[in-house]
Amino acid sequence: MTTPTNGNPPPDAPTPPSEGSPGTDPSGTPDSGSAGGSGPDTGAQESFPASYVRELRTESAGYRTRAQHADALAHRLVTEIARSTGRMADPSDLPYDGSLLGEDGFPDPERVATAVDDLIARKPHLADRRPRGSIDQGVRNGAEDVDLAGILRARAG
Repeated sequence: MTTPTNGNPPPDAPTPPSEGSPGTDPSGTPDSGSAGGSGPDTGAQESFPASYVRELRTESAGYRTRAQHADALAHRLVTEIARSTGRMADPSDLPYDGSLLGEDGFPDPERVATAVDDLIARKPHLADRRPRGSIDQGVRNGAEDVDLAGILRARAG
């Protein structure tokens, strides 16, 4: 049996019951072949062919796998955007959630930057602590050439 590409069941596939639970007919009374719905149906007819159900489950599993992969990639992208701000010691400390994504489903750099600022305000120990600018012990006036031999001659003589 082949499955149409539009996602609809084949025209010859039986339709599922519209109301009630497994083991009941559409009026809600137990099927004659089921044991009150407490066990597997031994005499009841399947709603859909087993092969069609397997195909649907395989297709759904593929979609779930793709969604998990897309979520993992979005998480990595949020981490890299946080790293590009340069304000966190470890960008993976930024918790990932759906609020960091824009309307298009991609991480929004402005939202990530705001989340980084909020996190650093709440937890300052997560901020980057690398020194910036001049870290000398004092201001130096240009480069002077030091002549050690000249200093020794001046003191000797």
